[in-house]
Amino acid sequence: MALARTWSVGLAGVQGAMVEVEVDLAAGLPTVVLVGLPDAVVRQSVDRVRAAVVNTGHDFPLRRVTIGLSPAAMPKQGSGFDLALAVAVLAGVEVLPAAAVRDLVLLGELGLDGSLRAVRGVLPAVLAAARAGHRCVVVPQDNADEAGLVEGIEVLGAATLGQVVGHLAGRARIPAHVRAAPAPLPPGPDLADVVGQAAGRRAVEVAAAGGHHLFLSGPPGAGKTMLAERLPGLLPPLDEQAALEVTAIASIAGTLPPGAPLVTRPTFESPHHSATMAALVGAGRGRSGRAPCAARTAVCCSSTRRRSSPGRCWTRSASRWSAVR
Repeated sequence: MALARTWSVGLAGVQGAMVEVEVDLAAGLPTVVLVGLPDAVVRQSVDRVRAAVVNTGHDFPLRRVTIGLSPAAMPKQGSGFDLALAVAVLAGVEVLPAAAVRDLVLLGELGLDGSLRAVRGVLPAVLAAARAGHRCVVVPQDNADEAGLVEGIEVLGAATLGQVVGHLAGRARIPAHVRAAPAPLPPGPDLADVVGQAAGRRAVEVAAAGGHHLFLSGPPGAGKTMLAERLPGLLPPLDEQAALEVTAIASIAGTLPPGAPLVTRPTFESPHHSATMAALVGAGRGRSGRAPCAARTAVCCSSTRRRSSPGRCWTRSASRWSAVR
């Protein structure tokens, strides 16, 4: 019997939760049993892992393989466990030293050829790993800049499963990732673009200066959305804690802008008038609503179902969470 352990991270809402990956190899008919409340994507990871291991040049064990994801009571979602499963299996057959992977955190989706693909939610996952005391995390190369936002943890960006195996076996080390300087942000909507609307401009400026709520009401085309979407441009850049919070939510929602992983500018959300409550506050597996995506910023909903009804726009310039009415 062979037993190997390593670590990955699952998502519980907008927070990361540590998941211990255990692999046990025992005598018996060749089969793979995956336990620990996996969803359909995690269950299908067995086939991805098997193909990736074989196409990397190693043999998948022809034994009874039991894979446990702990804590067992927490639902596991997404493809980010693929790399941890593959490394744990290879450690179980002694291709990799078990001691080298015992405290390692691995995130990433595997292609059938062994390539590592980017996943959502890397930033909250690495934050959870740092809080749990881990000091090294392996992520796909495309997620390395995002993972590098967390201080005090070594980030290894890999492109393939073969690179990870070579690093852990001591043949070819992966250098620690150094985050590149962020690209300059393009200019956003400017309040100078608004012609007239003296009362509306004054209201937006007062709301931004004092951190007040703001309600705009009027017929379609009056300029409510135009004023509201320029409100974030009046606000100062997000501080470090707020920027990490907004970036983590954007990472989970899949809206993180490429090339500039840290979101320092207050964001703006404009949901359609037909958006349901579930779409606003978040529902489903691993999906964030429009309101959480606009944390610490402004949310606008100005379209109306009937042209004869006045449109409404709620903005919250300095609150933790935003809401739409």
